[in-house]
Amino acid sequence: MAATTPYTPSTGNIPTVSPARVAPAQVAAAQAGAALPATSAVPKTRVVAVVGIIAVVLIGLNLRAGITSAAALFHDLQQVLGYGALVASILPSIPLLCFAVAGMGTSWLTRRVGVEKAIAIALALLAGGLLVRGVPVTGALLGGTVLAMSGLAVCNVAMPSFIREHYSERTSMMTGLYTFTMSGGATFAAVVSVPLAQELGSPSMGLAAWGLLGVAALLGFLPIVLHTHRNATKIDRPRVSMWPLLRTRLGILITAIFTFQAFLAYAVMSWFAYILTSQGLSASDSGLQFGVMQLVSVAAGMILLAFGSRPGMLRPALYLASSSTLLAIAAMVWLPTSLAVVPAILFGFGLGIFPLVLVIISRSGRSTAETTALSTIAQSLGYLIAAIGPFGMGLLHSATGGWVLPLSLLSVVAVALMVTCHLLTSKRTATKTGPRTA
Repeated sequence: MAATTPYTPSTGNIPTVSPARVAPAQVAAAQAGAALPATSAVPKTRVVAVVGIIAVVLIGLNLRAGITSAAALFHDLQQVLGYGALVASILPSIPLLCFAVAGMGTSWLTRRVGVEKAIAIALALLAGGLLVRGVPVTGALLGGTVLAMSGLAVCNVAMPSFIREHYSERTSMMTGLYTFTMSGGATFAAVVSVPLAQELGSPSMGLAAWGLLGVAALLGFLPIVLHTHRNATKIDRPRVSMWPLLRTRLGILITAIFTFQAFLAYAVMSWFAYILTSQGLSASDSGLQFGVMQLVSVAAGMILLAFGSRPGMLRPALYLASSSTLLAIAAMVWLPTSLAVVPAILFGFGLGIFPLVLVIISRSGRSTAETTALSTIAQSLGYLIAAIGPFGMGLLHSATGGWVLPLSLLSVVAVALMVTCHLLTSKRTATKTGPRTA
């Protein structure tokens, strides 16, 4: 089993894993709660390796585009399709519910068919669901979103395992490439979604167009599936039950920090553009500000990781990200819409807490298997509870006719996130529930 250095949040350090005992790719798998694959890595030619890199890029481009492209079009979709407040509130919550349910089932799927085939199935669901959303009826929008987001959820969990198995000597490079393209796809989709829909003549067709990117990812990944199917060998992997981890202080706090950041992130990503549009900004300008927020989040994640990795700086980095979100909420309430770039930048910086949370999770647990179980339970429960965020904001807006109360709710969650950051990086957490050498 992997040996870990004790987690010492009181000093603000992100713990490290002994390189002599564990492959770097295990960190990437633990970050997303990835199921350990049912097949071993297989030898591959340079051509197959290059095809795999292209496939990783295409998959990364897909994994947030389906969410951010829809967020920028929610206002127009409601106007064209005519659905009511209930559907408008449910739509932004569907990705989180799918992340919780489908993500939990990814372990079973990868054990049955292998990680490569699981990803292929997920890409087929993602592409099919996005194409179904092009049918201009509310049922197709809801059903297509469920299919697409279920496929996306499986990819979220399975991709780090794929990278670990196929690129174990280049894990850092491949993980960085995967993360960058995922954020880049989200930003690009947010910026061009509205102009694309206007060019195609309807918001529904604007959503369906992203299905072609999903089809491209599936076609690009099929050679990897075929190569692995011909050469892979079944192997056994250890399993750790995730539920007992919720009885530990560390398990509770990690689940809490993941839940609060996901609550804030998806509430903001779902409603930010809509709020600006309802306050008088054009749909195109709202989408542009949404893109600014996404772009800032990419840079913020790298800055916060570099900052938080220094001795004594983990706690300040967490404070900086969570307080940025709190300031962004205040800016949304008090600043005029003409200054929308201010909350966009602040929200973007707050979203940069996500990589920090993943690193904390990956360094926790007494073994790699326990870390994977801890990550799975934190993400599944976190996304399930976080689904209340987009849904609750929509209902509160419908009930009050404004955004002050919904944004006030977010400010309470932002404060709770700051408190959780403090508790997670305290001496008590380190001494009572920090990981031990296995």
